[in-house]
Amino acid sequence: MEYQPGYVYELMDRGGPTDNREPYFQEAVQEMMRSRVLCAKANAALPDDPAYVGFLEELFGRPLDDVRILTPFVCDFGNRVKFGKGVFLNHSAILSASGGIEFEDGVMTAPGLRIATINHDMNNRHTIYTYGKVTIRRNAWLGMNVTICPGVTVGAYAVVAAGAVVTKDVPPYAVVGGVPAKVIRYLDPGEQRE
Repeated sequence: MEYQPGYVYELMDRGGPTDNREPYFQEAVQEMMRSRVLCAKANAALPDDPAYVGFLEELFGRPLDDVRILTPFVCDFGNRVKFGKGVFLNHSAILSASGGIEFEDGVMTAPGLRIATINHDMNNRHTIYTYGKVTIRRNAWLGMNVTICPGVTVGAYAVVAAGAVVTKDVPPYAVVGGVPAKVIRYLDPGEQRE
């Protein structure tokens, strides 16, 4: 069977499944290699060398004049990540982005962020994958060593405490923490500033 370019991404957007033995999956393999090479180049540059930003701009296919990403940084699917304005990703972030990741305006993250948008089939774990887009809404703040699981949306102005593992959607203005993350309290929307 012949597949049109982009078919693997259509499957990912639908949540899968995909099969890494099928010819259509080669497009994903090529993107993974492109992304890994560009991340390696960015991470090899000294932090004060502006060249590292150029590698990340190539990775994401957009200027990053309104986004700041500190190295070291890892992303396996640069073509599946979208940024709003004023996003800050602190060092040591790992984005497993095949299912899609969107950071809305003003998102801020501490070091060690982990986002997964892919999962393995329980029975055919070496070949079959499923996906869930992760969305981080406007002005959310993700603490140190936070893990976000596939399919999760973190609401606007929410705060995710350090070390939390987020398995379900986080409401706007919620402060969540723990493993799995649970609501601790809510922020007062009237006190939030841009």
